[in-house]
Amino acid sequence: MLENVQYLIRPEKEEEKTRLKAEQEKLAALQMKLKEHKVPVLVLFEGWGSAGKGTLIGEVIHNIDPRFFKVATFTTRTEEEKRYPFLHRYFATIPEAGKFRFLDSGWMDEVTKGVIEKELDEAEYKKRIESIRRFERSLTDNGYVVLKFFLHISEKEQKKRLDGLEESKDTKWRVGKFDRYQNKHYDECAAVYEKYFEDTITPTAPWYIIDAKSRKWAELQILETMNQAIETALQNASLSVPIPQNSFPLAKCEKLADISLKDKSLTEEEYREKLQSLQAELKELHNRLYKKRIPVIIAYEGWDAAGKGGNIKRITESLDPRGFEVHPIASPEPHEKARHFLWRFWTRLPKTGHIAIFDRTWYGRVMVERLEGFCSENDWKRAYNEINEFEKELHDGGAVIIKFWVQIDKDTQLERFTERQNTPEKQWKITDEDWRNREKWDQYEEAVNEMIAKTNTVYAPWHILESVDKKYARIKALQIVVEELKKVL
Repeated sequence: MLENVQYLIRPEKEEEKTRLKAEQEKLAALQMKLKEHKVPVLVLFEGWGSAGKGTLIGEVIHNIDPRFFKVATFTTRTEEEKRYPFLHRYFATIPEAGKFRFLDSGWMDEVTKGVIEKELDEAEYKKRIESIRRFERSLTDNGYVVLKFFLHISEKEQKKRLDGLEESKDTKWRVGKFDRYQNKHYDECAAVYEKYFEDTITPTAPWYIIDAKSRKWAELQILETMNQAIETALQNASLSVPIPQNSFPLAKCEKLADISLKDKSLTEEEYREKLQSLQAELKELHNRLYKKRIPVIIAYEGWDAAGKGGNIKRITESLDPRGFEVHPIASPEPHEKARHFLWRFWTRLPKTGHIAIFDRTWYGRVMVERLEGFCSENDWKRAYNEINEFEKELHDGGAVIIKFWVQIDKDTQLERFTERQNTPEKQWKITDEDWRNREKWDQYEEAVNEMIAKTNTVYAPWHILESVDKKYARIKALQIVVEELKKVL
């Protein structure tokens, strides 16, 4: 692309000035339409060192209300950032609906620099590319406009700019070692960028190579591309997108109705004995997890009043409180609802050596959001694949993923609802929504069966906890957690 790129013909100065003013005004008008239609825009600026990324971002944002945009700059990962999955810091910065997010370098810079500096081998490079393609596609499928600009200058022009910056003590600091390395090994770096473009160019998130020799001309190219992309997105905002075919290995699973709940109980003596033994074992495993920097994600779903809270409590009792966090997931807050549905889970992931326990999860997309009409049919049907991709990303990053469905029958739920209703200190646990959801038991059961069948991957399988006897379910959960942690350790 860099060698054979066919630039647009630069207009004469007067025409350039006229067109630039028109595009600036158009962007100023389009920002209101973006807000009205709740379309988020993510703009990634990549390019050669000293190509002018910061300057051009500054020129573009002059045309946007400062309440509608944010700018993020990504540098080499800190030691803390390295303890999270590769995409964590990028997913965390995606914009809210109706707003812009401009990135001064991002995932391209990180990956290509890793290749150039020999920190990424071929296998790891391919893994990162798969992650990036899924990330960008998932964003565009969920209504994001993703614009990727690469600011291109020649080897000679880059050297001229670097030399100019170094001549002044006020700008010398802007020239880094990698900028000089880039220029000295220009062809080598260009070959890495070429391969990256080929591997990540897609119809929904293409690359735009910008002739950055002239600032005004570069700004015009960027604005014309941005405005055209935004106008197209606004026209297509109501259209559904194709639902990808599942490409992840699935394990067979039973339907909920076929799972026996009989003879799944423990005496108080058996329970106390096993609880003490398993909690002691889990405590030791948690110490080893921390030393080996292995992240763990434990996800709980299940029927209302099935006993998720008590189950979680028995696991956390044996953990070092500095090394775990429980996330109770309720309806999304406005700032969460305004982003990709997985954003609020990406931002709650554990760092290496820590455990995150989710009381309700990302599976709300294919259960409550599906059945209560909080998202479109296309949204929830697409979500199965997006969830499998999300969990694969976590798994590939070294995380242990343990997913529990806490199962009871309809009669047991009624007994527990009634007890909560009639016990003053437990009444806070029962709501009108619980009773309404109970009326849709059969619909929820159908949705759960489909959910488990389509997301029971070999790298993140479901475990059913028979919880008519809560003690039995608690011990089974502890046994599974201990067993899974032993495997990875």
